[in-house]
Amino acid sequence: MEVTTLKNSDLAKDPVIAQMSLHNHEQILFCNDNATGLKAIIAIHNTVLGPSLGGTRMWNYANEMEALTDVLRLSRGMTYKSSVAGLNLGGGKAVIIGDAKVLKSEALLRRFGKFVDSLGGKYITAEDVAMTSRDMEIINMETDHVSGLPENMGGSGDPSPVTAYGVYVSMKASAKEVWGKDSLSGKKVLVQGIGHVGEVLVSHLVKEAAIVYINDISQERLKIVSEKYGVEVVTADKMFDMDIDIYAPCALGATVNSDTLSRLKCKIICGAANNQLADEKVHGALVAKSGILYAPDFVVNAGGIINVYYELEGYNRERALSHAEKIYDTTYNLFQLAKKENIPTYMAANRLAEQRIEAIARINAVL
Repeated sequence: MEVTTLKNSDLAKDPVIAQMSLHNHEQILFCNDNATGLKAIIAIHNTVLGPSLGGTRMWNYANEMEALTDVLRLSRGMTYKSSVAGLNLGGGKAVIIGDAKVLKSEALLRRFGKFVDSLGGKYITAEDVAMTSRDMEIINMETDHVSGLPENMGGSGDPSPVTAYGVYVSMKASAKEVWGKDSLSGKKVLVQGIGHVGEVLVSHLVKEAAIVYINDISQERLKIVSEKYGVEVVTADKMFDMDIDIYAPCALGATVNSDTLSRLKCKIICGAANNQLADEKVHGALVAKSGILYAPDFVVNAGGIINVYYELEGYNRERALSHAEKIYDTTYNLFQLAKKENIPTYMAANRLAEQRIEAIARINAVL
């Protein structure tokens, strides 16, 4: 896919369209409703492979431009994620601006559902940060274009187990590349972010006798998970200076940056967070020069989108887990491509995604 290079003057003159042009986004829908307090952005990146599917996150962004930047990055990541995972889906994402604990209500979610419905199926939403299966159930009152519904409604329920399993097998593939075998026994793993996905990942690692450290902004979550699995808590000011084998970012993105890369003492970065590289080109190259193997996030965390994809077909957890297990081979194969082409691993993953999209686009053009 051709990416347009823009000058700062272009961004200043027409910041929204220019931002879309950077990675060739198809559409942005800005949503506002004074009565409910809804302020949201839905971004559709690419629909060559199928309708765009991606979660809705609710976050108290500092400003609207920060929210726009986030939703554009996330929606592009969903395109690549679905493509590499072999799904017939495009990439989309939505953000609702505001503190979920204060602003979220039935009325707000239903109003958002009407905006989703106005896109006529071009965008299918699902849960993400600060959103739950129950929230999807409420949105579903206004639109059928929802996934991640509770199991008692025929949905797939919480996608975290499948997402975490994909991270786990990708971590094993990374271990095979670095140490020649995929056992994680005795490996020191730092899991940053122990929400639903992070906790399930911790359970897999503990079962394989890895030495696990955890960090989270929630002291309550740290206490629960550390006591439940017998793992050690580390503070934010110390975690990037620890002697570890694997760093697993499972919270928000951009934790792989110039500061952390100058401090990290690990051989592998492999986690569930989206957009882990603060700047894809800069830090994608820098992580390779640092001698750290980076498992690209949209490959590693594809279990979630795989899970909800099978909900669209009539959900079957075994099929979803079986598909997620293929993330092991995808991860390992992209490492081989990166070595063969002498390119950073993020670039190899992008290339795999783009090749499939371009091939299907040619087929559609012929038809």
